[in-house]
Amino acid sequence: MSAPTAAPVAASPAALLQAVLWMTGTLCMFTLGGVAARELAHAGLSVFQITFLRSIFAGVLLLPLIIRSGGRIARSSNVKLQVLRNLFHMSGSLGWYYGVGILPLATVVALEFTTPLWLALIAVLLLGEKMNTGRAIAMALGFAGVLIIVRPGVVGLDFASIVVLGAAACYAGSHACAKYLSARDSVPTILFYMVAVASTVTAIPAIVTWEPVSAWSWMWVCIMASTVIGAHSCLTRALRLADATVVIPMDFLRVPLTAAVGFLAYAEVVDPFLLVGTLVIFLGNFYSVRRERRAAPAAAGVAK
Repeated sequence: MSAPTAAPVAASPAALLQAVLWMTGTLCMFTLGGVAARELAHAGLSVFQITFLRSIFAGVLLLPLIIRSGGRIARSSNVKLQVLRNLFHMSGSLGWYYGVGILPLATVVALEFTTPLWLALIAVLLLGEKMNTGRAIAMALGFAGVLIIVRPGVVGLDFASIVVLGAAACYAGSHACAKYLSARDSVPTILFYMVAVASTVTAIPAIVTWEPVSAWSWMWVCIMASTVIGAHSCLTRALRLADATVVIPMDFLRVPLTAAVGFLAYAEVVDPFLLVGTLVIFLGNFYSVRRERRAAPAAAGVAK
């Protein structure tokens, strides 16, 4: 999930309604994107081929902007950081697609919600930010939630769960880099490097593991790439209309929604431990966001 942008402390009822509608679109698109990835994995496509095809399709969508800019879209304030960010993002995508092909959809989504916890840890260890009470509680609850979901020693900590947790950590590294780049580079430039890095790095592995792509699979490739773009667009609009404390709880509805889709489409049984663990992770994230929001005005007042 993208880092929350600034929003009014108290949004009007009309703005809240619009935010809810945009978040509904976000939930539906992210869920459909997960189904698309599952279908491609079940069709025999490797994670490299899936990532490569998604990047190529996104590049086609970005092509008009590239032509219109006359190449200026590739100008970045920090090319090395752009590459590093997208290596993190690509690694996260590879791990996520691997998990989707093996684990229940809802489990993958639930473990993905540890990304903010990894991001807080990166901010403390590598960016020199302070470990406040909110972050400490969020990390503790997040860790407890993961233990409830995967239950090591009871059902066994499977390799796929470890890969998805690693993917969440990679997404956190990507978000940490994006936090710096978003203030200096345009969104089209950030998207350009995302497409360029992922398609370049996965090209050879995709060719080596290439499987024929049926017309049905091409449809899912188009859906997957389109839902990624649409979901982040809806999410950005929702965050502009309402506070993160409104948007983040709705984003966690992806878990029961995905669980319902998994049950209806793939007969995946809903694990009660999954729902309990997700709730614990949510409480940690929600508490941390509320504490950070309350601390922000005080910090601004001191700065003045």
